[in-house]
Amino acid sequence: MESNTIQILIAMAIYMAAVVVIGLVFAKRANRDTESYFLGGRTLGPWVTAMSAEASDMSGWLLMGLPGVAYWCGLADAAWTAIGLAAGTYINWLIVSKRLRRYSIKANNAITLPEFFSNRFRENKKVIMTIAALFILIFFTVYAASCLVTCGKLFSTLFGAPYITMMILGAVFVLAYTLIGGFLAESASDFMQAIVMVCSLVVIVIVSTVAAGGIGQVVENIRQFPGFFEFFGIASPTVENGAQVVQNGAPVFGAAGSYGFLSVISTLAWGLGYFGMPQVLLRFMAIRDERELPRSRRIAMVWVVVSLAVAIFIGIVGRALYPTALSTASEAENIFILMATNMLPAILAGFVMAGILAATISSSDSYLLIAASAFSKNIFQGLFKKEASDKQVMTMSRIALLVITLVAVIIALDENSVIFTIVSFAWAGFGATFGPLVLFSLFWKRINRAGAIAGIVGGGAMVFFWKLVIRPLGGAFNIYELLPAFLFSSILIVVVSLLTASPSAEIQKDFEEVKAGV
Repeated sequence: MESNTIQILIAMAIYMAAVVVIGLVFAKRANRDTESYFLGGRTLGPWVTAMSAEASDMSGWLLMGLPGVAYWCGLADAAWTAIGLAAGTYINWLIVSKRLRRYSIKANNAITLPEFFSNRFRENKKVIMTIAALFILIFFTVYAASCLVTCGKLFSTLFGAPYITMMILGAVFVLAYTLIGGFLAESASDFMQAIVMVCSLVVIVIVSTVAAGGIGQVVENIRQFPGFFEFFGIASPTVENGAQVVQNGAPVFGAAGSYGFLSVISTLAWGLGYFGMPQVLLRFMAIRDERELPRSRRIAMVWVVVSLAVAIFIGIVGRALYPTALSTASEAENIFILMATNMLPAILAGFVMAGILAATISSSDSYLLIAASAFSKNIFQGLFKKEASDKQVMTMSRIALLVITLVAVIIALDENSVIFTIVSFAWAGFGATFGPLVLFSLFWKRINRAGAIAGIVGGGAMVFFWKLVIRPLGGAFNIYELLPAFLFSSILIVVVSLLTASPSAEIQKDFEEVKAGV
């Protein structure tokens, strides 16, 4: 093994050891009971709440997927996605966080999202809870698979080892870490990982911009690629036999494509996903005092705006520096790794690479833990063994973690998977399945159980239907599935609720008390 590779490995090992130590430190507190394991005992401070929410949300696609999109087809797709995400982040923290924190306590101290929905409507037969838990299992397994793809690409690129071997090793590490510490360890390490992620991005963008001759030179180099630096146009790489054509040492592009109104609205719709993201919503529920949420919102917004902007610029600068190095959309997601290893001393590159690992771990442990809690708390205890003890629930949670990880590994076996594509589907799934229901549950007193069931089933089903049946038709139907599915779910909630009986007096009383802050 070369000296540079050894130094990178040492730096990443130091980082991974720090993550494990955090897990061990919090293990005792995390394993006290299910509320501590799944929600940290509602003890998170404003900094940890903000940083862990955003780190678990962004995942490896922030350092690989988003720069990869910018590298492959230019500014428009990545920039409008980032704008939608930033707007969604702000609105979610502004209007949802405080009300959800308060309502989750009123709803019989709910500690998972399915449990909140079920208790919110005072279910006897746990239909909403079961449906919500099943959708969480489906979409978070897909999400976890995207993180494992990130691990596999990272380690195979760095060390020249087989992708599948490296992906499985990453899965083993993430699984072991999640088993040890639970939500509290995950949130504490996510705080550290959020710092590592943003520092890694900033270091690379500064070093690479200097290497490219400054911002002016980057812009000058990029303008030769049609549509690459436009907000309402998109670059179209010329591809033959699966790879971009290169002539006279330069990548070949076709005429710039149009990025019209429908494309912009479709991409901005990414912001709608935040209203249904369990890993973010749980942080709202877990903060120790709702009065600290405004400070968390400010912290979160600074982190999000800086991280998204820098990630996109890395992709742009990367194309200027290495215009022909990465010839497919899948390979383009390695631009961050290529820039770090080529421009930094090996030991520093190792710590920057830890930024990708940080992003991956911070997300995958959240996804696995929430999916496991959906099964153990909401299906196992909620349906099959209501008298199950905390110890039995936590044992079942660990079994579920193992099974979910195995399924995610199977999904991640294809090394040509595009991280951004996998994430976009899971993001749409959560946004459309839970987003409208969260908003209506918190802000509309007339919503009832029937409307909630219709919305959650309709939204989740429409994501699959639009993605697999409607969107391939192209043209005006080529809209990101989150937008039509979100609207369809909202319509179903309103129509079905109005056509069926009003919620009970007790449910309406709960709503009014939460609204009044009682």
